[in-house]
Amino acid sequence: MNLESLIKYIDVVDKLNYKDVDIKGISYNSNTINSHEIFVCLKGEHVDGHDFAQKAFEKGAVALMCEKPLNIEIPQIIVKSTQESIADLAAAFYHHPSNELNLIGVTGTNGKTTVAHLVQKIFEQDNKKCALIGTLGYKLSSKDDYLEAKHTTPQAPQMQATLQKILKNDILNVITEVSSHALEQFRVKNCNFSTAVFTNLTQDHLDYHITMENYFNAKAKLFKSLKEGNNAVINADDKYAKRLEEVVADRVDILTYGVKNKADLMAKNIEFMSDGVKFDCCYKDECVEFKLHLNGMFSVYNSLASIGVGLVNGIKLQTIKEALEVTRSVAGRFEIVSTSPMVIVDYAHTPDGLENILRAARELTPKDGNLICMFGCGGNRDCTKRPKMGKIAQQMSDKIIITSDNPRQEDPQQIITDILSGLNLINPKTVFVEPDRRLAIKLLKDISSENDVLVLAGKGHENYQILKDKTIHFDDREEALKVFKGE
Repeated sequence: MNLESLIKYIDVVDKLNYKDVDIKGISYNSNTINSHEIFVCLKGEHVDGHDFAQKAFEKGAVALMCEKPLNIEIPQIIVKSTQESIADLAAAFYHHPSNELNLIGVTGTNGKTTVAHLVQKIFEQDNKKCALIGTLGYKLSSKDDYLEAKHTTPQAPQMQATLQKILKNDILNVITEVSSHALEQFRVKNCNFSTAVFTNLTQDHLDYHITMENYFNAKAKLFKSLKEGNNAVINADDKYAKRLEEVVADRVDILTYGVKNKADLMAKNIEFMSDGVKFDCCYKDECVEFKLHLNGMFSVYNSLASIGVGLVNGIKLQTIKEALEVTRSVAGRFEIVSTSPMVIVDYAHTPDGLENILRAARELTPKDGNLICMFGCGGNRDCTKRPKMGKIAQQMSDKIIITSDNPRQEDPQQIITDILSGLNLINPKTVFVEPDRRLAIKLLKDISSENDVLVLAGKGHENYQILKDKTIHFDDREEALKVFKGE
C-alpha cells in the first residue's frame, strides 16, 4: 500500500519531508525491520523507539511515524500517540479483517486461556472452523500446533496480520484472549468484537495499573466497544459484574453465568470427582447434566463462560455438552503429570489463582496424604501480591516450598523474603526455602510420600525461566517427570 492511502485512517498532527511512498510492512523494532517498511517509534516502559529511528532508516525504513520531528530525511508522520496510531495504521494496512470475522474476546484475571480453548472446541463440534489467539500462541484449529506469541494479546500489527491470515484460510470464527495491557495499549483497537467474555477480576498487574480501579477500567474497554447486536457474557458471581453490565451499551445482549447468584446460565448440583466434575447446566427451561474431565470450581466457571459463548452464537446445549465432555485440561493448567504421588502443574500466579488451584487440589488429596505447594513470584511485577500468596499457600497447604519463578532483574532472595513476610509462623518442618527451582522440585520428592498431592504453581506451560542476565530453558513438567518418573 502507499503511504497516502494509509494515513487517511490516522489522526495526523503534522507531516515532515512528506512524499507518497510504497509501504510493504509495519515495524516497531529496528533490529528486525525490512526494506520499504514504515517504522513506528513506540514508547515502551524501558526504551523509546524515537532513539532507534536512525538505525531503522539505515536498515531500509522509508517512512517514520513519530510523536516529534526527527532529523532524518525521510517522510515523517507526526501523531499525538504512536501507541494508538499504530493500531489505526495496522488495521488499514491489513484491510480491517475483523469486520468480516465473528471475533470473540475473553478477558479477566484468570481463566482466559482455558475458556478460549473450550470455545474453540465448541465451535468445531458444531462443524464451524474457529481459530484461537492467546497466551500459548495462535492456531487455526484445535488440531494444529501453536505458532509462538510473545504476549497474551499480540501487538496491533501482529494482531491484524494474524486476523488477516485467519480470514484468508476461510475461517470466520476467532476466539482471542484480551489482556488488560492490550486494552490499555490499544493493541485491539479497530478489532470489531461481536462477543466479549468476562471471567473475573482479582489482584494482578498492579505494577502496571497501580490500582484495581485502573485495572477494572482497562478490562471495561472491551465491553464499551460492543455495539448493537453484539453479546456480553459476564460472570455474575464476580463482584465487578454489575459495574461491568452498566458500561455495556443499550441493545447489546447480556448473558450472565454463575453458581452462587441468580444468573441466566447456572451450574447446579455440583459434584467433584477424582477424574473431574459433574453438574447440571441450566439455561432457560432446560437442564443438562455435564460430566467434565476438568477439576476444581474454577473449571466450572470456565466451562460456564464457554457454554455462554456457544449459546449466544446459536449453538445447541447438547452440542456444547458433547464438545466439553471429551475435552481435557489445557497444557499447564491443572495438568497432572504424575499420579504417585499426584503432581499437578499450573500457571496460577495470582493470589486468587493460587487459592483456586489449592482448593481444587485439596479435593483430590487423600485423608492420609498431604497437600504440598511449591511456588514463587515473578520479579519486576506487582510485589504487593507476594505476602498475600505466601499467606494463602500456608493456610491452604500442609507444606510449602518457596522458590524462584521468573526473577528477572530482581534478587530472587528478596522476592522470597517478600513472600515469607505473609506467613504467620515459619516452621522448618512445614516451610522450606530453595531459590533454585530445579532443586526445589527435587526437594518436593524428598518431603513427600505417594499419597500426597503436589502443586507446582506459577509457570504452567512456560518452558523458560527469565533470570537477571539471560533466559534459560526450564519446564516444570519436564523437571517433574525427571524427578518423579525418571524420564
